Amino acid sequence: MNKEPTYVIVGASLAGAVAAQTLREQGFAGRIVLIGDETEFPYERPPLSKGYLLGTDERAKIYVHDESWYAERAVELLLGRHVTVLDRGAHEVELDTGERIGYAKVLLATGATPRRLRLPGADLEGVHYLRRVEDSDRLRQTIRAGGRIVVVGAGWIGLETAAAARESGCEVTVIDPQPAPLSAALGSEMGAFFAGLHLRHGVDLRLSHTVTEFRGAGRVTSVLAGNGAEFAADAVIVGIGAIPNIELAEQAGLSCDNGIVVDEMLCTLDPDVYAVGDVANSYRPFYGGHLRTEHWANALHGAPFAAQAMLGQRVAYDKLPYFFTDQYDVGMEFSGWIGPNGYDRLVTRGDVAGQAFHAFWLADDRVVAGMQVNLWDDGIAPVEELIRNRQPVDPERLADVSVPLAAHVMA
Repeated sequence: MNKEPTYVIVGASLAGAVAAQTLREQGFAGRIVLIGDETEFPYERPPLSKGYLLGTDERAKIYVHDESWYAERAVELLLGRHVTVLDRGAHEVELDTGERIGYAKVLLATGATPRRLRLPGADLEGVHYLRRVEDSDRLRQTIRAGGRIVVVGAGWIGLETAAAARESGCEVTVIDPQPAPLSAALGSEMGAFFAGLHLRHGVDLRLSHTVTEFRGAGRVTSVLAGNGAEFAADAVIVGIGAIPNIELAEQAGLSCDNGIVVDEMLCTLDPDVYAVGDVANSYRPFYGGHLRTEHWANALHGAPFAAQAMLGQRVAYDKLPYFFTDQYDVGMEFSGWIGPNGYDRLVTRGDVAGQAFHAFWLADDRVVAGMQVNLWDDGIAPVEELIRNRQPVDPERLADVSVPLAAHVMA
């Protein structure tokens, strides 16, 4: 009889696959069961609104591992299965097939679900949400056909899909209730930078507008705004955020608050249950509080820590939040967290008009977040050093490109 423990990972995602990989690399010899409700092998989601959507990335490029990887490492991959019950008392998960699998440890990597609009006409054909590869497949066919695309929401998904649609020759209108794109993530100044980028590429930006109705007979043909304006649409893309998939954790009696609450080791109140990725609201020692982020890097970087913690190692997941975007000829990396207290000054360094610069968000003259735009030789590492340094900087000197960024990091 095999006396090795069984580790179950709920969510055959990037985070789930990387956690399984780390368990094997760390010498775990027990049974690993990786369960996903999709039928695709674990894949990365950023290409779905970037290269894969545009058709510049092949499908094979999105997968975390090829099919043989799982068999070679004895990772049992159960696809198209949904975990319906987490029975902490019995140390079992139950699948929608009725099968029950015992576990010694379980990792919840259940991700998030796109937030849906509850408006008249929201169920019309041609209204798209983007989360899974099949969503991207349908959307790619739509934008390749050309026509008029209305994007609801000027966040990352909205702007990236708008850029892909414009590059495919579509007429694009973006509608958002905020006065600038990306206001919550970047503030008004850098939101204005991305607004200008899309305007230069011919996007019709309708900011400070709400959407009240989708119109059409069976298929969407127009979008009605709150001010009465009506926009013709051959298709609609909705990108208004996501909701963490906490249902399984709630049913199991775990603490949930804007995600599944976990400590710095990504462990829940149950020492045998962990959570990682979009669904995890994790304690970050650097910030002295809990933080949930939905970006690719959080899944990629958090999963190894979760796996190590499941193996009994004393680790602390304390990576700075990070995300990136590619829109038209702009590539950007961002690190840090503006936080609930916001910032009191934005400092730019370089050529903003030429789309090659750094931006720094300061609070009390300390860098709390920063980004680089098209400065790949520098990368994001100097920004992260400034954030972790926590020392006051001279804003005027920080803006001076003749002063190396390293000079601002004090020992």
